[in-house]
Amino acid sequence: MKALGRQVLVEFFDCDSQILNDVDAIKMFMQEATAISQAHIVQSVFHLFNPHGVSGVVVIAESHFAIHTWPEYGYAAVDLFTCGEQVDPWKAMEYLKKCLKSSKAKTIEMKRGQLDTQGKELYYKPPVIDFAPNPVLFDVAGCKK
Repeated sequence: MKALGRQVLVEFFDCDSQILNDVDAIKMFMQEATAISQAHIVQSVFHLFNPHGVSGVVVIAESHFAIHTWPEYGYAAVDLFTCGEQVDPWKAMEYLKKCLKSSKAKTIEMKRGQLDTQGKELYYKPPVIDFAPNPVLFDVAGCKK
């Protein structure tokens, strides 16, 4: 059976708490992870909570990447949902693990929209926005490609 997409759910543990509470760093890391996975950014929204924690989403032509952080626990929950065959959410996961300085990650991959196409080709939405990754990564946490 063919699937419209796949969703990788990630729990990052023992992360750097300062990074998890830095909305600019989290936004940059999520956007760079998106580019590394070969996805196309449509729009990004990130929010810093008071007293701590960041939530954000990168809407991509192929679906979305989202993050929620709990700096007080060194924990981040990430959702990498992609459609089509061109985007690799696992590359994004590995990059984020490094950037968040996580010592442990738990993952689950789910196939989404499993359809019986009865042998017909399954068509995906084509990317409509081109995004070129920043050639020089800002080194907030010692995280480089």
